[in-house]
Amino acid sequence: MGRQEKIARSIVHAIVKTNGANNKHSSGPLGLLLALFSAFFSLYQLVLCKVRPADFANLRRNYWDVSDDDYTTSFRTDEGRAGGESLKAIGDMGFSGSTFYSTTDQKYLVKSLPRHSEHSFFSEDLLTPYVEYMATHPRSLLVRICDLLGASGWSVGRILRSAPSHHIVMDNVMYGREEAKRRGEADWENWDLKPTSYFYPERDIAGGALTSEATKSRLADEFHDKIVLRREQADDFFASLEADTKLLAEHNAVDYSLFLVRMSAPQQADTAMPTPAESSMVPTNPPSVPPSPPTWRTGVTSTDGKYIFRASILDFFWAKHKVHAKFMTFLINLWNVLFKHGPMSITTTPDEYRERFLKMCRSIVEIKDD
Repeated sequence: MGRQEKIARSIVHAIVKTNGANNKHSSGPLGLLLALFSAFFSLYQLVLCKVRPADFANLRRNYWDVSDDDYTTSFRTDEGRAGGESLKAIGDMGFSGSTFYSTTDQKYLVKSLPRHSEHSFFSEDLLTPYVEYMATHPRSLLVRICDLLGASGWSVGRILRSAPSHHIVMDNVMYGREEAKRRGEADWENWDLKPTSYFYPERDIAGGALTSEATKSRLADEFHDKIVLRREQADDFFASLEADTKLLAEHNAVDYSLFLVRMSAPQQADTAMPTPAESSMVPTNPPSVPPSPPTWRTGVTSTDGKYIFRASILDFFWAKHKVHAKFMTFLINLWNVLFKHGPMSITTTPDEYRERFLKMCRSIVEIKDD
């Protein structure tokens, strides 16, 4: 079994295990000793536990209408066994070294948080405000995080950092893509959007000549088009963005992104002006749907009838007050003494990042009143 499979197995076990299953393989002192020995010397299959499981379970059950059975079923194989086979590795993505997995039913994504500054910020600073906020803002664009998993105790793998010690489980904004492909529809497009006016060393030092194209391709995308919306659609979109980013700025978060998904809207061939069949784009039995569609989570039809869009705010785990962020800010300030490139998206202030982020979001929207 390879590294990715072993990491996946530890994630799945943490999600679906029961109290009975915990004790089944460690009966007696010898069994317990062997289990502890195996866990300590494991390189990849760390012992993971849910962090504040009651808070996430409350969100899932009472606000997102996800039953415990439906949630855990997504992490089981077709045979009903809990194993790594129920997670599909998407690969290593981004500069943070994060690993991504998708459940086989495509409802949930699992992202690792390998940096201490990231998972400590979320668990110690942002988790309580996030839980309270998501319970009172059903139309929030912040990605719905369904669980936080953290390593329990020390092991060789955790010490050597051969496997991530923390992971988040979040709903998949791209859920339904495979179903759409099976129906023969055009593939969905997606963009990971951040303000591009910041200093990016990979792009801006020596005109990017010192960095590979593969590395530069992992920088923030640019959306060279417009989301055409009615006034009320745009107002709803901007109101959610304002409220969500206010929460993030209040807790010193920067460098988050807007994940934008675009699908071609179904057309009616017998009319001169195409009419979108918005409801047909919502997958059957999608995860954590409330409120009812249309929303930016399930799909909002552009007023020109051409596209259906989804949007979500992701990656809000970089906080200015953490040691890693302070060190990066110090380095960039030293650099700017000579070269005056300005701040990076990870070294600017939360209020300044929020301002540029909102400006970017407004720039990709075109309002057409009836």
